[in-house]
Amino acid sequence: MSTHRYELVFSDGAGEVRDVVVVERTAASGPGGHPVYADPTGIIRAEISDHDEVRVLASGGHQEPAQGVVARPLPEAPDPGVPDVA
Repeated sequence: MSTHRYELVFSDGAGEVRDVVVVERTAASGPGGHPVYADPTGIIRAEISDHDEVRVLASGGHQEPAQGVVARPLPEAPDPGVPDVA
């Protein structure tokens, strides 16, 4: 079973967390043949392997490849049409 949502954790060179972005699976595959995930704006795009290895993909010009990005799987989002049963 594949994960449909991840948190991408961007860290600086010292290991300090700089930003966290939630991405969801798209229909695209990356250069390594793994699924591509994107944030709602489409600016953050990343290929994530079945071993949670991340390759951030450029979505426009003048972008530098991000280093030190970690992918954390997220549980599936609840279906808004299904009532929450406690």
